[in-house]
Amino acid sequence: MEKQKFREELLANLQDNILPYWIDTMQDPAGGFYGRRASGDVLHADAPKGAILNARILWSFSAAFRSLKRQEYLTVATRAFRYLADNFVDREYGGVYWSLNADGTPLDTKKQFYAIGFAIYGLSEYYLASGDDEALALAKSLFRDIVDHSRDAALGGYVEAATRDWKPIQDMRLSDKDANSAKTMNTHLHIIEPFTNLLRAWRDPELLALTRELLDIFLGKILDAETGHLGLFFSNEWKREDAIYSYGHDIEASWLLLETAQVIGDPALTERTLAATKKIADASFEGLTEDGAMIYEREGNGHLDTDRHWWVQAEAVIGQLYLWKYHGEADMLGRAYRTWEYIRDNIVDNEGGEWHWRRSAEGHLYPADDKAGFWKCPYHNTRMVLESARLLE
Repeated sequence: MEKQKFREELLANLQDNILPYWIDTMQDPAGGFYGRRASGDVLHADAPKGAILNARILWSFSAAFRSLKRQEYLTVATRAFRYLADNFVDREYGGVYWSLNADGTPLDTKKQFYAIGFAIYGLSEYYLASGDDEALALAKSLFRDIVDHSRDAALGGYVEAATRDWKPIQDMRLSDKDANSAKTMNTHLHIIEPFTNLLRAWRDPELLALTRELLDIFLGKILDAETGHLGLFFSNEWKREDAIYSYGHDIEASWLLLETAQVIGDPALTERTLAATKKIADASFEGLTEDGAMIYEREGNGHLDTDRHWWVQAEAVIGQLYLWKYHGEADMLGRAYRTWEYIRDNIVDNEGGEWHWRRSAEGHLYPADDKAGFWKCPYHNTRMVLESARLLE
């Protein structure tokens, strides 16, 4: 596999397909970004605006500017920053609102710590791109909110959610498909991710210690040492409450956790993490198909969800490139390209821009899937391109 060709194809997709879609079709003249475009690119201008979508737009355009230095990306990132800071941040109680009405007023004011983590991720990246001290100060404040209101100092880890004023909340689920568990792998993954990025901007001793603590939790509690898979749902006391294998989260964690160890910079911890993440990546390959795609998950009853989701394919490319770059597995370069070929030929929307949400194993699209929306964001595919381009340089 010729690395330069691979890299050029990825960067062309980002600059000619992914980011132009968000610049041209998703900027709301009334402020920020539209909340939804349905299948077929049907605009829903009155759709709620989600914190996840807006924080991920902020991260994506900030990271793209940092890597590619195109001024238009910084302009969009600044727009995303101002909208997040002015509309999503709760100036009375702290944290960020889960969602806003289309006019920018608060809709769902609960505090989902997953969303606060993504706000830190976007704000820290915007600071690294722009040097804007307001963004860094806000990221530090949200870090404090997570530590003060989510961290379980006695049993370890972070609880899922709270009311607007940080009181216990009955329904802690991130989405309707999730279990109502006190602690989840997904929230922990997307807290360690922003903590790691914030460390790049702010080498604070407490932040460093808590990031290391989170990595220990992944390696000691969330990782199933027998199967190599990550558990998804846990009680407050860390009793596992599921039997699901999420192949996309496995491969995503396999590189994100190694990235965290590298940023922490402790050689012994990095070696320990290398061994663990190799095991996680190998387990994820149970979901890899002959055409290079990765299926979604094995459900608790053993049934396989064989759909090929956009974000799972993006993470599979990075995960395989990490195995090539940091684990010395030479064949993974070609295997990562094979996954990219599947994405290029089946997931990329070459007519309308951006990527489709998913295809079935038989190759059909799903008319009910969003093209852009609460969960369909430019973060996974933008990050895949930028991280892969770095690795292939």
